[in-house]
Amino acid sequence: MDDATAPHKAARTSATPSAARSTGPGATGPDATEPPGAGTPAAGSPVPEPYLTELAAGVHAFIQPDGGWCLNNAGFVTDGDATLVVDTAATERRARLLRRRIAESGAPAPRTVVNTHHHGDHTYGNGVFAPEATVIGHASCRRELLAAGHQLHAVWPEVEYGDIHLTPPEVTYTDELTLHVGEIEVRLIHPGVAHTTGDTVVWLPRERIVFAGDLVFHGGTPFLLMGSLAGSLRAVRTLRALDAVTVVPGHGPVTGPEVYDGIERYLRFVGRLAQEGRAAGRTPLETAQEADLGPFAELAESERLVANLHRAYAELAGAAPGVPLDPMAAFADMAVLNGGVPMSCHA
Repeated sequence: MDDATAPHKAARTSATPSAARSTGPGATGPDATEPPGAGTPAAGSPVPEPYLTELAAGVHAFIQPDGGWCLNNAGFVTDGDATLVVDTAATERRARLLRRRIAESGAPAPRTVVNTHHHGDHTYGNGVFAPEATVIGHASCRRELLAAGHQLHAVWPEVEYGDIHLTPPEVTYTDELTLHVGEIEVRLIHPGVAHTTGDTVVWLPRERIVFAGDLVFHGGTPFLLMGSLAGSLRAVRTLRALDAVTVVPGHGPVTGPEVYDGIERYLRFVGRLAQEGRAAGRTPLETAQEADLGPFAELAESERLVANLHRAYAELAGAAPGVPLDPMAAFADMAVLNGGVPMSCHA
């Protein structure tokens, strides 16, 4: 979202682990060939173009700065004969750019797409890869995507999404599923209800790389409205147990496992605020308005605090993790917390 319209926004960092080789802005060295257009805004776009970062042989992250609303990360895994894509993008243009970047890398056309959850910024572009590629996701990811429909259109109708064909996972799993891209093992792990009811962690054990989806926001505020506060804390423990060296967040630059510390602290902060605010009879919005964000003021999209409090209040009242809440009420409260200005979709 636009920093000029939201309080407590901080500039995003672009540091990546030393093991990663970037083809995007700021890269150096013989492997840092910047693809045409990478890191430069498209006409009328307020943010830089996406770029690839090579994390290991055959493993790339597709980073979409600035990582705000609707600007997620994706990635792909290839052995030169087969290619698997992790997530797509919010618009047809960006999904086609991802497909083009994959082709420019020399990888063959993808046969598989894995969705880390159902939100449109991670799934709207599925149709750019299907039917040639099989879409895989958690069983709840499929259900939620079908139920949500053109979800981003409903929130940001002014955005030029392009020709979006909703393409839910056609292969689903419930707990774990192991795929193989040649000799590269790719494990799909459901951490339970966390960011949503149908999250998937994509874990490459040999490379020690994890695509965490929106269980991890690096430089941005976590978002729990459609998931669970308690479940998100459990998901952090699940991620820690993998012992990854490289973490590809759902939003923000590639990082390492140290990112989990800040996420955990923020989640516990939300839990304490919810307990105090509910005991005092304050609404989630009143609690958020009175909150001292402290170190969390540095996180972008700080207005998500009130949506997170909606979820935390519901859990304190005994609601099951992931039980549907009123999204319109939560988004209205976020707009109030955002200075009365609706959040901006950057896609």
